Amino acid sequence: MGILANTVSICHFQVQGELPAKEELYSWTLNRLAGNRFNPIDQGSEELSVGWVHLDDPRSSEFDTPAACWRDHYLMFTLRRDRRAVPSAILKAHLDREYERWLGENPGYAKVPKQEKETLKEAVHATLLSQTLPTPSTYDAVWDTQTGMLTFSSLSPKVIELFEEEFKKTFEGLRLSAFHPYARAESVLDESNRALLAQANRSKSDNFLELIKENQWLGVDFMLWLMYQTMNDSSEYSINQQGILSDGERFVAYVDDRVVLLGAGENGAQKITVAGPQDHFNEVRSALLNRKQITEATLHLETSEDEHWKMTLKGELFHFASFKSPAVKLEKDSTTDEAMEREAVFFERMVLLEKGTQLFNSLFATFLKLRLGQGWGEHEGQINKWLNVCSNCNSPLV
Repeated sequence: MGILANTVSICHFQVQGELPAKEELYSWTLNRLAGNRFNPIDQGSEELSVGWVHLDDPRSSEFDTPAACWRDHYLMFTLRRDRRAVPSAILKAHLDREYERWLGENPGYAKVPKQEKETLKEAVHATLLSQTLPTPSTYDAVWDTQTGMLTFSSLSPKVIELFEEEFKKTFEGLRLSAFHPYARAESVLDESNRALLAQANRSKSDNFLELIKENQWLGVDFMLWLMYQTMNDSSEYSINQQGILSDGERFVAYVDDRVVLLGAGENGAQKITVAGPQDHFNEVRSALLNRKQITEATLHLETSEDEHWKMTLKGELFHFASFKSPAVKLEKDSTTDEAMEREAVFFERMVLLEKGTQLFNSLFATFLKLRLGQGWGEHEGQINKWLNVCSNCNSPLV
């Protein structure tokens, strides 16, 4: 699903590097995208084509006007990848027929020579490719030039790697920095708490892979804390991050529906998935007592305006899978044309995505201030006491 859909899986990046002057930014972007635009392969036999298209019309790859990729302070574009592939079973069947034909024309051979096999395979593969329509895939990106934050609509490691490569090739001098849990933690804390975070940092370098690996405690402790809060608190919090929602505005956050835990087992890593509405999370608590750790959970966020966001939070990287926002609601009249409607949908969608992210960041900041403060030891003791009450998790807990 694309980024304009009500449900989409997203990850975040920070754009690093020096941008052109503001008055040159959009013309520079148009030129860069046009230079690496998508070229169709429908009429040919090429196996692969990768390039940029319009976010709201993946059939269009002409970046000749600002409207193609520019909405206020947002730059928006879509990575399109078309790929042809011949199923192995079909290729084998056609090759077997070609081998039989060749042997019939060359009765002196008992089997097809290796070099001839390679030649026939290339010819058959090329013929079948020309008869096969390419399969398109699209991945949306929205770049907030005010904050430097880029939102990308895929969580596939291979797709993310492809996007990073194409972005770097297109926008020379810029690079994408993964917005992993430690980077997000730095962004949501004030100066004094950032100093405490630096003290708690278990990585010995600024390499992002090491920052992720050595600071997995951020996701592990956050998930555990959120589970405890869901079962033992009002689950009500306050907005404490800048954004569309007002500072101090109340909201509700809780875990429900699905929790994934991971831990060591007799035969290696053991994964446990607990699905469905939960009353007491007895199975989860039992797994936690057996040294399992929560790696994914379905998180709900609700405001006083009855707006509801839902996501599957990936604990290691803080990716938002199946991030469902309130539906986009537009008031249209007879004067609204298609271009205006597309623009209105985009801005309304950005508002909803940014609200959901602001809610999550406020929740994460609330946890961090507790986790990095002097009161965490006492709170951790309460969590452990709550878990140990589950010594017989087959019995309902009150």
